[in-house]
Amino acid sequence: MVTQLPSSNQKDIIYPESDGQPMAENTKQFELIILIKKNLDLLFDNDPNVFVAGDLLWYPVKGDNLTRRAPDVMVVFGRPKGDRGSYLQWLEDNIPPQVVFEILSPSNSAKEMISKYKFYERYGVEEYYLYDPDTGELTGWLRSGDELAEIEQMISWVSPHLNIRFELSDGELQIYRPDGGRFLTYLELAQEQEQAEARAKQAEARAEQAEAELQALRALLQERGIHPDQV
Repeated sequence: MVTQLPSSNQKDIIYPESDGQPMAENTKQFELIILIKKNLDLLFDNDPNVFVAGDLLWYPVKGDNLTRRAPDVMVVFGRPKGDRGSYLQWLEDNIPPQVVFEILSPSNSAKEMISKYKFYERYGVEEYYLYDPDTGELTGWLRSGDELAEIEQMISWVSPHLNIRFELSDGELQIYRPDGGRFLTYLELAQEQEQAEARAKQAEARAEQAEAELQALRALLQERGIHPDQV
């Protein structure tokens, strides 16, 4: 049972929006966090009731500003998109994040990671994914009753909530969308957009050329007394 402070004191409680810790300790960790967060944004862009956040403090208990975590990425189904300074669960229909991601950094101790696991288990997370970019180890847990049970095989695992697929290629994490497309970096997305625009311009140019050739053919036939529209 979670003990809350008396209601008379709760109005004076401040829930800080920062824990003073950096989002990432190195470029590899930062890029992975951004990769997952931004691709999930794109995946659920058309669903107004899926909230995706990165490094946002989550307070699960009203009146307790010490019990908190800031998952590298978290996904909440059933809550609207929008800016938040922190995730105060009691103001969010008491819905906890269903899915969280953590990207291990060199300073993360075993004690800290056990504490995170226990926090996510206790406060209702249903899927928890942990990746170590230095070792290439990918671990996942799925809720079973009151516990988070380890997923035995993460290779080709498909998230029940997100419907994304996890793979490892030479120890590098690869995540695939439901349509089979790979999660792309910002640069890859920009390149893909440029290629799509180039293909569209080429298609437009071909259509214009075909129209010009058709008009030239019509003119030639008319010069010879043949009217295609009357045939």
